[in-house]
Amino acid sequence: MSSGRSAQFQIPWSQSEPVVPHPGGDPFNSIGLDWLRTKRGIKWRRFGPEVIPAWLADMDFPPAQRVTEAIQELLDGADLGYPGWVHGTPLRAAFAERMAQRFGWVLDPAQVRETNEVVQGTLLALLHGTSDGDVVAIHTPTYPPFLKHIPTLGRALLPIPMSDERDGWTVDLARLDHDLAASRCRALVLVNPHNPTGRVMTAEELDALAHLARRHDLLVISDEIHSDLIYPPHQHIPFASLPGMAERTVTLNSASKGFNLAGVRCAIAHVGPPRLREVWDNAPPTLYGSPNIFGVAATLAAWQHGEAWLSAVVAHLDRQRHLLVDFSPGTCRAPATIWSRQATSPGSTSGALNSALTRPPPCWPAPRWPCSPEWPSPSTAAGKATRG
Repeated sequence: MSSGRSAQFQIPWSQSEPVVPHPGGDPFNSIGLDWLRTKRGIKWRRFGPEVIPAWLADMDFPPAQRVTEAIQELLDGADLGYPGWVHGTPLRAAFAERMAQRFGWVLDPAQVRETNEVVQGTLLALLHGTSDGDVVAIHTPTYPPFLKHIPTLGRALLPIPMSDERDGWTVDLARLDHDLAASRCRALVLVNPHNPTGRVMTAEELDALAHLARRHDLLVISDEIHSDLIYPPHQHIPFASLPGMAERTVTLNSASKGFNLAGVRCAIAHVGPPRLREVWDNAPPTLYGSPNIFGVAATLAAWQHGEAWLSAVVAHLDRQRHLLVDFSPGTCRAPATIWSRQATSPGSTSGALNSALTRPPPCWPAPRWPCSPEWPSPSTAAGKATRG
């Protein structure tokens, strides 16, 4: 990783996109450590200068030019007053348009609601769609905040163990069917693409889950925040687009992962179940807060004008994941949507990768999955590091 050019750093793509060709063939490789260490976020402030943070929550790239322009436009116009969102933000229509264009899922924008983040939307759906003491199923391993916060609602967690097999991460559907019945489970939190394994569920896998959702009358809360970061030929399928699933599914999404906008605190929820939507809307209007004007402007710009930037990011990450595997054969598989299970101490790495990443500074957290040369190519983008 280069350490220069921080003071004169220029975003290496044009105002109108597409990405301007870079002398090195990859505009994202112009980012240097000096510039990264000027960032104020937790990723680059939590540890000392001897550590290169490589966690999954943030990418290191500046956002798309159109996103920064949208935010700057608000500042230049001193347009920081109360927004005129009488019937919801423009994100409702923009999300519906994006789902139709990217995935062929046609939805009613009137069923879309705004939240500050996907976890908030998950908890709101469980709060209004389940009752105290109800059981909620979730694939494990999983995103730690789900394990932490769902029980605070008075809901019990039912783990759905994922097994790390040669053909990828799998679930024992017969066991799941039994456990759902035995526990009288009321809801499924589905994270697809999955965090932290990076698994993109196939049509057959989603159909099987849809069958179980009908059989056990489950509310499905589908976290699809990583759906922008998928490598071809794999495809994301919105769970609510399956036959009969929209009316029992809350779909959560955001531009925060694909476009590196976590700090603007903006997400959406397509609330399919009519009764749940009614309860959601009957709560005091300020109870949940609302997205800020910068988050809405940034998300709109990303969804409507950021496709070239996103394509370039995915291509860069594709090169990075293969570079990592080529650099450390037999030590790790190519990373998927998410880097790996979190390491427990700075510089905790394994095998040949350790010798590569700990020629100072060390990497935190570092991949530590076992793999074999026969492991198939992963299906989603990951390894959100700056360069190889």
